[in-house]
Amino acid sequence: MRSLSILLSLPLLAYAQSSSTNFLGSSPTQRHIIDQVQALQVITAAATKAANISVAEQISVVDPSGALVAFLKMDNAFPASFDIATKKARTVADFNGAYTTADLFNLTQPGDALFGLEETNGGLIVFGGGLPIFVGGFFIGAIGCSGGSNDQDVTIATAGVNAIGSTS
Repeated sequence: MRSLSILLSLPLLAYAQSSSTNFLGSSPTQRHIIDQVQALQVITAAATKAANISVAEQISVVDPSGALVAFLKMDNAFPASFDIATKKARTVADFNGAYTTADLFNLTQPGDALFGLEETNGGLIVFGGGLPIFVGGFFIGAIGCSGGSNDQDVTIATAGVNAIGSTS
């Protein structure tokens, strides 16, 4: 029976390989995902802002699925900041860019709608420094910055998203 189900799935697999869609109704040219050039522009602008305000940051850029696209560790940045920066970016991606990590901080306080959320999905970060990147109205990725205060991380991340004309 198992062999039969494998055999019957082969035509579907062959069609998927030859089809121009990803079964989500979009062709590769219709997908909106941050590319390497954009990610490096975001990181460069964020790192420049961090250097200008004398903060050693670690900066992560992810695509909408949360996959790491680009990363920078500035000299003397805290070692733990890699995980925090990447988790900030992935947290934004987990919510399809609907919330910044600072937005989630307010929503996860005792008595609020999402209280305890950060405990449910090993790796959600609910404090400032994670921002969505929107271009042309499409969520294309997210940035996470860690190494400074919440306000500094948000300022640095904002400089990054503004570098590519983000509409977030």
